[in-house]
Amino acid sequence: MKHDDFGQRMRAYEIWKQELIQTIQDFQSWLTSHDMISPENDLRVYETVDALRKDRLTVAFVAEFSRGKTELINALFFAEYGRRLLPSEAGRTTMCPTELFYDHQDGSAYIRLLPIESRSHERSIGDFKLEPIHWTHIPLDLQNPDQIAGALHEVVKTKLVPLEKAAELGLYHPDHDNYQKRHGKPPEQVEIPIWRHAMISFPHPLLKEGLVVLDTPGLNALGNEPELTISMLPAAQAVLFLLGADTGVTRSDLDMWQHHVSGVRSRGGKGLVVVLNKIDTLWDDLKDVATIDATIESQRRASAEQLHVPIGQVFPLSAQKALLAKVRNDQELLERSRLPVLEQFLATEILPQKQNIVRDSILQEIGGLLDENRSILEAKRKGADKQCTELRSLRGKNADVIMHLMSKSREEQAAYLKNVESFQSSRRLLQNQAKVMLETLSLERLDQLIARTRKDMTGSWTTNGMKRGMKTFFDGAREVMDQVSAQAEQTRMLIRATYRKFHEEHGLPALTPKVFSVGSYSAELDRLYEEAETFRKSPVTTMTEQTFVIKKFFVSLVSHARNLFFKANQEADAWLKEVMNPLVKQIKDHKVAMEKRLETLRRISESRDTLEARIKELEKQLQDVDVQLKTLGAMRETLHRPLPGTGDTPQASAAQG
Repeated sequence: MKHDDFGQRMRAYEIWKQELIQTIQDFQSWLTSHDMISPENDLRVYETVDALRKDRLTVAFVAEFSRGKTELINALFFAEYGRRLLPSEAGRTTMCPTELFYDHQDGSAYIRLLPIESRSHERSIGDFKLEPIHWTHIPLDLQNPDQIAGALHEVVKTKLVPLEKAAELGLYHPDHDNYQKRHGKPPEQVEIPIWRHAMISFPHPLLKEGLVVLDTPGLNALGNEPELTISMLPAAQAVLFLLGADTGVTRSDLDMWQHHVSGVRSRGGKGLVVVLNKIDTLWDDLKDVATIDATIESQRRASAEQLHVPIGQVFPLSAQKALLAKVRNDQELLERSRLPVLEQFLATEILPQKQNIVRDSILQEIGGLLDENRSILEAKRKGADKQCTELRSLRGKNADVIMHLMSKSREEQAAYLKNVESFQSSRRLLQNQAKVMLETLSLERLDQLIARTRKDMTGSWTTNGMKRGMKTFFDGAREVMDQVSAQAEQTRMLIRATYRKFHEEHGLPALTPKVFSVGSYSAELDRLYEEAETFRKSPVTTMTEQTFVIKKFFVSLVSHARNLFFKANQEADAWLKEVMNPLVKQIKDHKVAMEKRLETLRRISESRDTLEARIKELEKQLQDVDVQLKTLGAMRETLHRPLPGTGDTPQASAAQG
């Protein structure tokens, strides 16, 4: 196992994404050239390609102070620079959440820093990211390592501010102040971080290929920035929680785990890793290797038991020795550091999980659209082949036979047009149901709930009052989602019945209409409610001034819920606009085919020359459709291709079957 296996897999992952993007764009060009794309589907394809281009693999590092987070980041990703790219010193290091990535759109190296004073505004970090004007921008000179090191040192800087200012920003409470405990009076000034959040764009190969590293500060900062645990950590594909091998799980480690990290396991524990760092503190020249290994294994087992995780998710290692080994190209020391075991886990477990998520999303969005168009083409081919066979059978037949076929075709057409009228009635009913569902999901309705909650919480001066306010808000939000779920099911039943009617009575392809479900949104609301409970019960929240707690609740939790409703509304609206499109196209194509058949029979009754000309026309049409089906089949094969290095998947096998 080479220690750059993670990098190799990241590069393979990037190549795989580029192939997907090219295939999707080829499919979009095919749809356009054959006049088979609607505005809604055009937007769907564009958004899928855009999401693939912006796709990132986020690895988050969480720990109390002095557990070696930054040193591990340096060892894992930046050792080839021959020095510590990120500042890693004794004591406190990272004082604000720091994101390392590469900004492809800007194309430059920089560090952007959000001033700590932004905490006084009722806006989330995500909101501030949309407006660079609020950030301090420092370009990084890639030819000057000292300038880079100096700029990156900003993330550890602090400053002294008046106590009142620290309290206003939610960064001071007397029960957390050792100075007041020792002297019996509060200090005049308090040390606080200079920056609230840092974003570093750096052209490292892994970062350019989509890796994002999230370095988080210690317990107090995590508690003060609930956005980290509400959105940033759950969005990461891997969360590495660091402990000290010499201390094991301390009280503060356990607090951080319970209040900020363990909730990530709600997605099944995938991607949650415990790192038992600093095993070199247990190395002892007076002990043999077996004894040392037994001690490390004992700490590993104890940590797994205390955190209630499988022992296979606990990785003992020495980040400092691993970095040193990579800088010196000392393979023996690198193996002893045990870092390659963690690297292999990231490469063979975390990255494939991410690929599967992306692949499933592509198959759902683009694979379904491609299969719809294949079904339409296959139906077109079937109809052309049937008509061609019918016309060949007319060779040498008299006019009575042709007139009989014309009469029969007119009867079929009349029955079909009657069902089309019924279809228009179903569409009007669908539009009414859609209007009700979208009104239920509207932001105006949610904003009314938010306003009531804010009023109730602001008017309450007790913890129980705040708790009731939080619960009332999420109960109301979940009740809305339940209503939408019932409305969506009614709408689905109507759509399925309409599709089934035209399939059974007129032989149209048995397409499966796209499904909209609020299940994922409901699950996310439940998770947010759990985060609200954790936020409320957090020792930091308890010790923080109530006005600031209410502000944080709305900036983080409520704004996240509002964004969730916005996304649900957008998805429902897009679904309702496009869900009937495949059937509408089938109905139009079938109507045109019936009219063409009648016209052909009429002309044949007048001139037998028309018969042979139409047969040749249909044969040419069959050849063209076969070429198109082959083209779509090749695209489908690319979308369903097994993930690089992972073999086939159950999803792919089922889809191919």
